[in-house]
Amino acid sequence: MKSKTKLIFTFLLLITLSINVVAQERKKADKDTEIWRYEIEAMQTGVTGTYLIKVWSYSKKPEVAIEQSKKNAVHGIVFKGFTGKSGVPGQNPLANNVNLEEEKSGFFKPFFADGGKYMKFVSTSTDGAVAAEDRMKIGKEYKVGVIVSVNVAELRKDLENASIIKSLSKGF
Repeated sequence: MKSKTKLIFTFLLLITLSINVVAQERKKADKDTEIWRYEIEAMQTGVTGTYLIKVWSYSKKPEVAIEQSKKNAVHGIVFKGFTGKSGVPGQNPLANNVNLEEEKSGFFKPFFADGGKYMKFVSTSTDGAVAAEDRMKIGKEYKVGVIVSVNVAELRKDLENASIIKSLSKGF
């Protein structure tokens, strides 16, 4: 009976430790994203209402950068926009107010939280696979490029419905 109790205790201890490690990794990912350090480049024209872009994210762990790329992509579409390249037009950000993220922090903090609403508008187009040339070691961290698709039409509609950005139909 004692050996069975020890086995159960050991098993529960391992599960607790595993959960703690995952939580620590998530905190590191949030810290890496906190300053919103990323780059976006146009890849090709997506399906109507979507942008197909490559997001370059930075982190000490490449897996963290890959995971954060979706969050960075949506953030970039809303607040930064991106320049075009031959045959692919650039896009202005959805928000035209540079202080919008701070002014509407009550909306954006939960929106960009882990598993937040932003996930509804973005997907990786390569199932998270990263080409060797899209993973670079720079000093003590990695710069990882991930191709993602962002449903900008639905994102815009959601932000308009929440009164975060003005509707295009409201005029200038």
